[in-house]
Amino acid sequence: MTATAEPEVGRSRRRKEDARLLTGATRWTDNLRLPGMLHMAVLRSPVAHARITSVDVTGATGMPGVLAVLTGRDLAGEQGSLPCAWPITEDILVPPAPALAVDEVNFAGEAVALVVARTAAEAHDALAAVDVDYADLPVVLDVTRAVEGGDLVHADLGANTCATWVFDSAGAGTGADVDRAIAEAEVLVERTYRQQRLIPAFMEPRSVVVDPAPDSVTVWSSTQVPHIVRWLLAAVTGIPEQRIRVVAPDVGGGFGGKLQVTPEELLTLLAARRLGRPVKWTETRTESMLSGHHGRDQVQRLTLAARRDGTVTGLKVDLLVDMGAYLRLLTPGVPILGAFMFNGVYKFPAYRFTCTNVFTNKVPTDAYRGAGRPEATFAVERLMDELAAELGRDPLELRAQNWIRHEEFPFTTVAGLTYDSGHYEAATARAVELFGYRALRAEQAERRANGDPVQLGIGVSTYTEMCGLAPSRVLGAVRYAAGGWEHAAVRVLPTGKVELVTGTSPHGQGHATAWSQIVADRLGVPFEDVEVLHGDTRVAHRGLDTYGSRSLAVGGAAVALAADRVLAKARTIAAHLLEVGEDDVEFAAGAFSVRGTSTTMAFGDVVVAAHTAHDLPDGVEPGLDAEATFDPENFSFPHGTHLCAVEVDTETGEVRVRSYACVDDVGAVVNPMIVEGQVHGGVAQGIAQALFEEAVHDENGTLLTATFADYPLPAAPDLPHFTTDRTETPATTNPLGAKGVGEAGAIASTPAVVNAVVDALRHLGVTDVEMPCTPMRVWRAIRRGGAA
Repeated sequence: MTATAEPEVGRSRRRKEDARLLTGATRWTDNLRLPGMLHMAVLRSPVAHARITSVDVTGATGMPGVLAVLTGRDLAGEQGSLPCAWPITEDILVPPAPALAVDEVNFAGEAVALVVARTAAEAHDALAAVDVDYADLPVVLDVTRAVEGGDLVHADLGANTCATWVFDSAGAGTGADVDRAIAEAEVLVERTYRQQRLIPAFMEPRSVVVDPAPDSVTVWSSTQVPHIVRWLLAAVTGIPEQRIRVVAPDVGGGFGGKLQVTPEELLTLLAARRLGRPVKWTETRTESMLSGHHGRDQVQRLTLAARRDGTVTGLKVDLLVDMGAYLRLLTPGVPILGAFMFNGVYKFPAYRFTCTNVFTNKVPTDAYRGAGRPEATFAVERLMDELAAELGRDPLELRAQNWIRHEEFPFTTVAGLTYDSGHYEAATARAVELFGYRALRAEQAERRANGDPVQLGIGVSTYTEMCGLAPSRVLGAVRYAAGGWEHAAVRVLPTGKVELVTGTSPHGQGHATAWSQIVADRLGVPFEDVEVLHGDTRVAHRGLDTYGSRSLAVGGAAVALAADRVLAKARTIAAHLLEVGEDDVEFAAGAFSVRGTSTTMAFGDVVVAAHTAHDLPDGVEPGLDAEATFDPENFSFPHGTHLCAVEVDTETGEVRVRSYACVDDVGAVVNPMIVEGQVHGGVAQGIAQALFEEAVHDENGTLLTATFADYPLPAAPDLPHFTTDRTETPATTNPLGAKGVGEAGAIASTPAVVNAVVDALRHLGVTDVEMPCTPMRVWRAIRRGGAA
């Protein structure tokens, strides 16, 4: 057992997982084949709002291979209601949310019946023979109209407003009165922006396999949150939690779309228990887009107050947020995550945030990469560009005038958060250098002077976000039902190999690689000798899973603490064997030594001594195992500057991203290659929101973008080369100094791109283009000479 001389943390290691994943030598949920396994298919409502007047299953029950056809009435006594874990106010309206509709459907795509058959093909064939009669009800789609009254999504609730949540800096004692700031402002920028509805188009569709036993049940699911699925399935079904095992095998992407306890997980479980045999459900791509939760969907009404010299004095935010028809796991809480980020990197003296959550007859919204924080960053970064244009200022210079300077950290913001570290000046200076900002501004001026039909636009985004979700006390203060801690266990085997058990459950982030690097450095063992176990609630019995850029800052911190506890025990044993005091024992390069002497003992020899237990200190138990649970005291706050140049054809409206440069500060970096990949993926996703993606419904509530033929995702030819770099100010909120990177690119890139599009056209009278900035929308904006 020989450790490498080169430190692992900070090293660009190829991911351990990749050979298995890329060659297909892996296990996705849909690959599972169990003896006697049956297949489930789900019938979905073609209408957005209707009473179910009858369901006739007789035509399906006799079809080849069919073993069961179940309706909402069949399961009414056992399916309960899918839980919402984040009731943000005491008076929140929470409609019952059955996994299988009983009397009424409230969005197109809602499950109304299921078929279990011997094969997937037979189950899907039988769906066509289930006859459902619907009595149409009024369809509510527009949040602005919904909140004003009229037709109701849920008549028994008496309103479409789900909840209203307010943060006011004056009332909270974190800032001045925003109404006074607005009244006294020398400059006001008032805008309304739309965050369009997006679909988490993960690579692997959702899939569930349930194997029932007489006294227990095993659930395999393509999920980000196996521990949360276990907890809430127990709560809904009444099955004792210790008798439910949830396994997340390799998961092909999530982006928040698999941060959910889904109707299909519950339905597969109920079907399997009823039939006493394993049952599998795997969705089609269209099912995924119709019934899996969507993201974003906000109307943002914004007012920024400032002095004529460019100093910002106040910010007022009024949101109307589309919940869809039901409250899923985190639905009402997602927008209030943004409440603490609308101020961004800036020193606003006064701030008020009001969020009104509204029901509509659409599929529910919930977490999508960034969850509330991209929406906030978009708003403040668009506003800062608009203020710069109003004052005739360079947008970078205006930002620098108002942001928190590096010597002011730690800094408590108007939203009440304490940013622990950062250096916005350094990140911006490096980004400007890489981007060639001044040369591009000169080219832009030349094109405008020449009347070039292809105009150049330059977009800026200087962002921060709160990661490491989250301190448990903070979550409790905003009425979230769970905590924010994370757990890890390190077990050193008799041969010196290491098993690491982590409560975080990856879906593409490279945990097995990064976690191995942390343990290898801490214990002085080879990287290859560390095996990372995750995603199985019977193996990793404690954990809160993966979302909110929390894996490294919270889960990795728990790993480091557990490894340190192993090392502390090993030091005690080594001191005993070397017959010296613990304070005289040093550890480096996989060996203990006695300070001031040449006496050493390899870590492997201590491992053997710990397991044989022939000569251990009194009171020391055999073995070298340790566990740790880390609950952060504060969030972490990555930041950076993203710069985008676009070319806009003013005759066709076509937008082409010409160049993109970003410099991110994600704190201490474990694996630069993984960080680079996360940034690239996030930037691509943010560009997709700016230019390509949108979930579109017709006037009846039918989703028109239910396939990839209608819901465009960018491919490699649609994206530029990304020029990336990093600055580093370590976080002070966790022992690794890590800040989080999984969402950074998606948060920063969208406003950078839209700012660039508007910047290209501002001299033509355009002040906004609604996302996605398609050629048609850009062309119309140019023709109108104003916002479109």
